[in-house]
Amino acid sequence: MSGDAGLVEGPLHGYHNEAYVFPLPGGAEEVKQVRWKCREPRPGLLWFDQRCFASEEQLLRALKGRIEGIPDLIQTDDVGLQRFIEGKTLGALYRAGSGIPPSIFRQIVSLFGQLARVRPDSLTAERMCRSVDRAAEGDTSGFLERLILFTEERVYQRNLPDFQGLFDDLGLNGDSFTNLRRHVSGLAERPFCLLHADLHRENFVVDAEKRLWTIDWELAMFGDPLYDLATHLYLMRYPADQQDRMVRHWCAAVESVVPGSSAGWRDDLPKLLAYKRAQSVFTDVIRAALHFREHPDAEQFTDAVRKIREVLRPAREPLALAPVPDARRVGTALCEWYEARVR
Repeated sequence: MSGDAGLVEGPLHGYHNEAYVFPLPGGAEEVKQVRWKCREPRPGLLWFDQRCFASEEQLLRALKGRIEGIPDLIQTDDVGLQRFIEGKTLGALYRAGSGIPPSIFRQIVSLFGQLARVRPDSLTAERMCRSVDRAAEGDTSGFLERLILFTEERVYQRNLPDFQGLFDDLGLNGDSFTNLRRHVSGLAERPFCLLHADLHRENFVVDAEKRLWTIDWELAMFGDPLYDLATHLYLMRYPADQQDRMVRHWCAAVESVVPGSSAGWRDDLPKLLAYKRAQSVFTDVIRAALHFREHPDAEQFTDAVRKIREVLRPAREPLALAPVPDARRVGTALCEWYEARVR
């Protein structure tokens, strides 16, 4: 399709997909300056998040003109191509824990306002989740329960055959979810809207004009707007003062579009952040262990122990972990799990 194999860049490895980037030959001059990417899901991928829409490309087409800063799409020879955004990710420009400039901050706030306008009954994109798995409009507690159930059944229970020994040694078991449900109960009702559900620094691209583009919509869903904010705050790692400003501006943005969208946020935002911390324990323990199994050396072992302890500490309260395993205990558990896999 590129007309010259030397123009093809890739594979570019994301977590969910493998992508190739190339220009299309011929056509108008401005077309030559645009590169496109085709993507394919990575084989054998572990999905740790619920998926709602059957096709990201179909979703983006439905959002065209409603959400700013999403890539263009074209269909060529039965292959869907997504425009490759030339620029740098927000993470490459401003690492986690650092603040972002006001112009970028305002564009993120604007994005939240645009998402709030997209109601569940206003989008034609095909949804792959069953209607029985969707919470009723405004039922934020039901929405969160479905997320917890997905983590419990699809992440924890499905991986027990390979990870039960490691989970048990770290103090993670079925009671963890009982404790989590108790900790996050009693959410206020809020009107549902479209959620990106994965707004972190690597899913924002800043182009040469400082325009912000939002990519990787695979995890988009309809649900509690406050959950999208909680996920964003958890993943972005803003400095405390900028996080407080984001919360205030988010409330103003969504309330101006759909009144009631921020109802009860003072009580509920800490609960949703607690869920994100608990969810990360199960996903990141599995990822760290698998990475160590693929690269079993001293450096990767130390890195895996550090990562596991980093996710266990903030989840101590919602999962009722007492005490949080120290580095020696985590290292012993990881070694025993690895040795069992080798045997």
